[in-house]
Amino acid sequence: MTVESVQPETSAAPAELREPPLAGGAVPVFGHGLQLVRDPLDFMSSLRAHGDIVRLRLGPKTVYAVTTPELTGALALSPDFKIDGPVWESLVGLLGEEGVATANGPRHRRQRRTIQPAFRMDAIPNYGSIMEEEAHALTERWRPGEVIDCTSESFRVAVRMAARCLLRGEFMDERAERLSTDLATVFRGMYRRMVVPLGPLYKLPFPANREFNRALADLHLLVDEIVAERRASGQKPDDLLTALLEAKDDNGDLIGEQEIHDQVVAIITPGAETIASTIMWLLQALAEHPEHAQKVRAEVESVTGGQPVGFEHVRSLRHTNNVILEAIRLRPAVWILTRRATADTALGDYRIPAGADIIYSPYAIQRDARSYDRHLDFDPDRWLPDRAKDVPKYAMSPFSVGNRKCPSDHFSMAQLSLITAAISAKYRFEPAEESDSAIRVGITLRPNNLRLRPRPW
Repeated sequence: MTVESVQPETSAAPAELREPPLAGGAVPVFGHGLQLVRDPLDFMSSLRAHGDIVRLRLGPKTVYAVTTPELTGALALSPDFKIDGPVWESLVGLLGEEGVATANGPRHRRQRRTIQPAFRMDAIPNYGSIMEEEAHALTERWRPGEVIDCTSESFRVAVRMAARCLLRGEFMDERAERLSTDLATVFRGMYRRMVVPLGPLYKLPFPANREFNRALADLHLLVDEIVAERRASGQKPDDLLTALLEAKDDNGDLIGEQEIHDQVVAIITPGAETIASTIMWLLQALAEHPEHAQKVRAEVESVTGGQPVGFEHVRSLRHTNNVILEAIRLRPAVWILTRRATADTALGDYRIPAGADIIYSPYAIQRDARSYDRHLDFDPDRWLPDRAKDVPKYAMSPFSVGNRKCPSDHFSMAQLSLITAAISAKYRFEPAEESDSAIRVGITLRPNNLRLRPRPW
């Protein structure tokens, strides 16, 4: 799926600008934070009924919620808004201040130039054999009829693919398990800090705070291990970590250790979290919609002639790709994003003051009945060319747009296509008795405790 990068109108004549309405239901001290904690997806999805932009209270802050595809596109493309706000403030503790995910301005542009070669279209085939190995290894670990823990399995394959492709690291499963456990704790804690910003209270030695700090420290220790192992090896493979170790700043000096650390964190952790969450939702979709699982299997067999699916087949797996897009539409891993206004500006017909935080939900945008027929149905065929043209611009931007567009979009889709094709060619899935596919909301969305039984076709 492609997204046009044409900036919509973001301003209006001064006399036309107005204050966005305040959403109802705010309570003293917490504002709308309690609603975001109790039922965040429903709350964000309800806001469009109150306006294109709605004011929220999160603790002492006023936050502007954008609810329409057109204005979220304008927000992402306008230079008047930067990466910042509640989501990014909560991520700084994990990603640091010197990585590409949280940097702005010239530093972001320089960092993006450093990592971009690893994700060019002509570079991705170099990762093809590794992606194939990991996708097929995933299916070979499973035994027909035995319950699989989809959370740990999804993280394992996501981490191993990222490590082997981008860092050339031969990671053992124990490290993937560490990352999976740590990320679950850290992202849950960061979400609490975002929606209920109680500041100093999060520094007190409560059990939840101690658990958060332990997990965060272990994540950073894991990254230090990765960098130290590479330096000790003396090897310089043509990968992203070598590029970082040899990257130079604007003065021509090698970038500092902290920036290298933050860049590796930005490569491994958000990518592993979002790809793993998406794999979980794909497994859930294949179990819940066996007719599409069967259609993917038939497509794979037709394209490969019955041979194991490989990287060279990815471009021909059209229905498989549409299944992935539809899973992402209904259950986007990244369900909430924020920006901050750099100056007094306008968005649509509304006045946005300098320093204001803006929030929007891809989950709400992508499930809006105003943009999609049968908006809650799982319908991969809606992405066929003759139907996809009816989807409003920016109503589906799974990798964002503009200068903050995810640089690894093609890399991620290749991973997801190979994994979906490999598992569907070999297995159909049934929910285990203890499975819980309810949505678990944090910084990302994932099933609460998805457990499936693979069955041979």
